[in-house]
Amino acid sequence: MATPTGTESSTSHDHHVQSQFGPRAAAYVESAVHAAGEDLRHIAQLAGDIRPAKALDLGCGGGHVAYALAAHAHEVVAVDLSSDMLAAVAGVARQRGLANLHVQQASVQALPFEDASFDFVASRFSAHHWQDVDAGLREAARVLKRASPAVFVDVIAAGRPLLDTHLQTIELLRDTSHVRNYSAAEWHEKLARAGFGVERCHMFRTRMEFASWIARMATPKPLVDAIRLLQKAAAPEVQQVFAIEPDGSFMLDMAVFAVRRC
Repeated sequence: MATPTGTESSTSHDHHVQSQFGPRAAAYVESAVHAAGEDLRHIAQLAGDIRPAKALDLGCGGGHVAYALAAHAHEVVAVDLSSDMLAAVAGVARQRGLANLHVQQASVQALPFEDASFDFVASRFSAHHWQDVDAGLREAARVLKRASPAVFVDVIAAGRPLLDTHLQTIELLRDTSHVRNYSAAEWHEKLARAGFGVERCHMFRTRMEFASWIARMATPKPLVDAIRLLQKAAAPEVQQVFAIEPDGSFMLDMAVFAVRRC
């Protein structure tokens, strides 16, 4: 059997991401976890301070970053792989009267924009779905004007293998388009290689309510059962670090990387 090339593999994964998230567009638009949070407030505050002429939301999902940016930027472009997700975002933008918010279907690894065409970039809870995070970050740097700011937010993996294995496993069981959560150290290395200088890194924790976490992805029952079995059988250290509750709810570590294009 022939091994897929890098391009074929990336295209296949992109299609899988679209198939996973397209039918769940409304769930992500309405998600309380995604619609609020200190990280989202941080992005909005930074945008309010600099008032960007043109801002980019990479992997916009339910569009919550784009909505926050639209209050402060002259123009916002929300990019996502899923046409269904983008249709939902465009619909909310019309309802809210956000005429400066536009949507664009594209892969973060091949953005259809000219070099240095944005003066602010943000990406929130998206990078763990990118097949090639380094390529995505290079593209973000390419389309960002030199010395302009960007913010990347994502779930952070622990540096210890025991904890890392547990996190990656439950993420993949819940959503088979999941690629990887990276450690803070890996993020720093990847951002530097892409041409970003990290100015601040803020860590925080968020409680994931199990029922809604599963419902957003419509995870099949056999995979839900596997997650619960894994949680119950996990080592005491794992249960303690993730603060796993009797109903399966747990805590995740997040990070906000405030960076600047070098």
